[in-house]
Amino acid sequence: MNGSDYKTIRDYAEASFIEKRSEFIGYIKPVHTNDEAVDFINEIRAKHRKATHNVYAYILRDGSTSRYSDDGEPQGTAGVPVLDVLRKEELTDVCCVVTRYFGGILLGGGGLVRAYSHSAKIAVDAADIMIMCRCYPLHIKTDYNLYGKISHILPEFEVKLTDTVFGADVEITLLVKEALCDKLTEKLIDITNGSAGIVRGELSFEDFA
Repeated sequence: MNGSDYKTIRDYAEASFIEKRSEFIGYIKPVHTNDEAVDFINEIRAKHRKATHNVYAYILRDGSTSRYSDDGEPQGTAGVPVLDVLRKEELTDVCCVVTRYFGGILLGGGGLVRAYSHSAKIAVDAADIMIMCRCYPLHIKTDYNLYGKISHILPEFEVKLTDTVFGADVEITLLVKEALCDKLTEKLIDITNGSAGIVRGELSFEDFA
């Protein structure tokens, strides 16, 4: 990924496991603001009022913000391991909450770190990862004689096809990364001798995973 691209998740996910009779439930959700993260944390807390701990960590692109809480666990054994997993996975705009129901057996500092790390990791693994890239939508309108030439060169530019309509002409809709858009446009003009209709949309972040 280049400096402007980022990884996040598509939607809410959860996963759980038991460690020495303690139940750990990892929840993860895409969030874009501090308020959204806090709302999600409060939602999980309300769902598990009788839980021993509701530990959390979140990372936001907005203001390059990251926060965490051990929620009563020994300092550094819960929130930081969860945050570390999000960082290692290079995720942003996400909030992870790990709920623990104590099973009566102490895990020790190392055991807690491993348990909270594992909870966060299985929640991440349950989620659908998105790689968000700055890109342009391109709409290409061409006749059938040139469609083969165009479709042949598209893979060179790492495009993501979103639609192809075969009517009186062929209409191709795709996403192309910002850095490659000018080169692709020049190539399309070249191989079609300027006969293809090419319309570029607004620059935005889109999923290229």
